[in-house]
This record gives sequence, C-alpha cells and structure tokens, in this order.
Amino acid sequence: MKKCVNNLASLQFILQVLGGKWKLHILSILYFGKKRFKELEREIDGISAKMLIKELKDLEAAGIVNRQTINTVPITVEYSLTTDGLTMKPLLEQMNEWAVKFQQTTSKKSAGY
Repeated sequence: MKKCVNNLASLQFILQVLGGKWKLHILSILYFGKKRFKELEREIDGISAKMLIKELKDLEAAGIVNRQTINTVPITVEYSLTTDGLTMKPLLEQMNEWAVKFQQTTSKKSAGY
C-alpha cells in the first residue's frame, strides 16, 4: 500500500510540473536545442504569446528550462533545457516510443484486426 501511495505522489508531482496542454510540446522542441521565443511561438501551433510566456516561466521555475537574455537590438531571448531538463531526454524518447506503439495498436483495433 505504501509503494502505491508513493507512486501516486510521484505521478501527481510529474503532472504538477509537466501537466497542461503545452509543456511537453515545449520540451519536445527544446529537446533538439536552443530556441528563441519567436521560434517556439511559430513551432507551437495554436499557443498564444501570453500562454507561452506562462509555460516557459513555470518550466524555468521548476529548473527544467533555462532562459538566456542576449544583449542585442532588439533583445534576444533564448530557451534551452537545463542540466536537469536534459535528464528528461530518455523519458521523452520513451513517451514517443509508447505513443507510436499505442497508436499502431489502437489503429489496428479500430480497423478490425
């Protein structure tokens, strides 16, 4: 019972840090390297600038995303994964593998195989 409660607490923590519509999308883009704010905004279809700012601030506060301001005209802001954020790469890869397999399984079921 104690292990189950611990697992549930861990899952709740994960959802607290990564939950929502956009955070995993942001992380999957930053997985491949630094991005400027405008690049992120263009790559994430349907997200508003206000929501992107909020999600990036949440991820930065959690220590997963690093924000770097570059003194250019106009000021450039780049985002990247922190050292702790980089530890999520295997998790993101596993989630992707699971999604591919699950989609294949569900498409076969819906096709009657």
